[in-house]
Amino acid sequence: VQLQASGGGLVQAGESLRLSCAASGRISDYGMAWFRQAQGKEREFVATISWTGSSTSYAVSVKGRFTISRDNEKNMVSLQMNSLKPEDTAVYYCAAGPFVGDASHEYVYWGRGTQVTVSS
Repeated sequence: VQLQASGGGLVQAGESLRLSCAASGRISDYGMAWFRQAQGKEREFVATISWTGSSTSYAVSVKGRFTISRDNEKNMVSLQMNSLKPEDTAVYYCAAGPFVGDASHEYVYWGRGTQVTVSS
């Protein structure tokens, strides 16, 4: 499975962005997740969604502001980001794996990231 994230950009604090992750293959067999990596920092978990979309989990820092969703028919995963903060600035990556968790080593397939920059 090849993944391609898109939708990043430069926004002001308080604004919204919607990231998309398009997969070359079927994603219904995989748990899907978003991670992010800010400059000079380690990659961190953002959100994950189960195979059917019935279960989601979020990092504390984004809970209530971000929403992960998936469309298995279109082989796409999205991340709706509202009320963005400067500390959300990072490169965002989508990932796919056989399990659903918050550790990066649980995910096998990774896409190229998309830059999100939030100005204050």
